[in-house]
Amino acid sequence: MEVRGPFGPEGSDGVGPPTMPSEYSARTAPHWPPVITGPPPSTVVKRRPRRWLRRVAVGLMLLVAAFFAQIVVYRFVMPAWTPTMAVSYWMGEPVMQRWVPLSAVSPQLIRAVIVSEDGRFCAHRGVDFGALKEAIAEARSGGPPRGASTITMQVVKNVFLWPGRSYLRKAMELPLALVVDFLWPKRRILEVYLNIAEWGPGIYGIEAAAQDAFSKPARVLTSREAARLAVVLPDPTDRDPARLAPRTARVAQIIGARMRRNINTSCVE
Repeated sequence: MEVRGPFGPEGSDGVGPPTMPSEYSARTAPHWPPVITGPPPSTVVKRRPRRWLRRVAVGLMLLVAAFFAQIVVYRFVMPAWTPTMAVSYWMGEPVMQRWVPLSAVSPQLIRAVIVSEDGRFCAHRGVDFGALKEAIAEARSGGPPRGASTITMQVVKNVFLWPGRSYLRKAMELPLALVVDFLWPKRRILEVYLNIAEWGPGIYGIEAAAQDAFSKPARVLTSREAARLAVVLPDPTDRDPARLAPRTARVAQIIGARMRRNINTSCVE
C-alpha cells in the first residue's frame, strides 16, 4: 500500500510511509489530541471565592490593626482633628479649638457633663448595656427615641468614626468603646471628650466654648455656667449657652439641681 502526502521523504514524490518533518524535534513534535495543562475549570471556579475571602480577611485585619494603633497613640497624644472638624473646615466654616488638660477644667463642668451625658460613667466599662436595652425596648414599643450613648461611645464616634447615623457605625462603635475603656483611664476618656466635643457652630473643646460663651477660661466656670454649657451638647448647632430658649433653660436648671446630689465622679477625681 502506498501512501502519498506531504510527509514523504525529502526529495521524494511522496510515496512511502508517513514520516515526521525534519524541522520537528522530539520536544516540539505536535501531539494529538492536545495535552491540556493547568487545573480543571471547576477547580479555578472553586478557588476564586477563597481568594476573595482571603482578601476580605486581610483587609479586616489591617482595619482592626489601624484602629488599635490609633487607640494606643491617642492614649497619650491628643487628636489634632476629628472627622466632624474636617467636615466643618472643608465646608468653609471656621473651626475654633484649644486643648486643655482635665486639671484645667472646672470640677463643676465635669459634674455637669457627667450628669447630662452619662450618669453611670464611672460604673460601666464603656457601654451601658442596661440603658441600651431600655432604649431598644422603648423603640420597639413605639416610644420616643432615647439615646443610650455613653461618653466613651461618643469619643469613639467623634475621633475614630464618621458623623451621621447608620447601623454600620453603631455596630463598630460598641466594640471600639469597650477597647477604649479597657486601654484608657476614665480621666483620659473624659479629657479627650471635653476637648473634641462640639459646643456650638465651629466651636470644639470646652476652652473655646467657655471663652466664646462667657469670656472666661474653663477652669473658673461656675455651676450655673457649667449646666448651661452641658445642656447644649445634644444639639450644639441650635443652642447657645449664653442665650438659651426658656424650655432649654429649664433643662439646664434641672441639670444644676442634679449636680448638687451625690453624683459618682470618683473615677475622674
